[in-house]
Amino acid sequence: MLESELKETLTALLRAELSPVIERLDGIDNRLGSIDGRLDGIDNRLDGIDNRLDRLELEQAQIKQAVLETNETVKRNEVIQEQQHRIIELLSARSIEQEAKIKRIL
Repeated sequence: MLESELKETLTALLRAELSPVIERLDGIDNRLGSIDGRLDGIDNRLDGIDNRLDRLELEQAQIKQAVLETNETVKRNEVIQEQQHRIIELLSARSIEQEAKIKRIL
């Protein structure tokens, strides 16, 4: 009997001594669970930010392409306008020359 009483006493003593440690570990587990939940929230927010950045990068690339295309169009229009300006100058000179000839004839 002495052995079984000693065993029970030691078991009770160990439980009493380990009880605060177990409670602290449970508290730590609860806090870690709370931290994990917050980290999940942060991960979700970061995923949202990544998605927004991806959209912005795509939009920026599309805007850049549109600007380049517009720039090419403007350059073509400048060339056409310069050609038209030269033609108008030539026609103006011819018109003045023809008016002068008409005045000499009359």
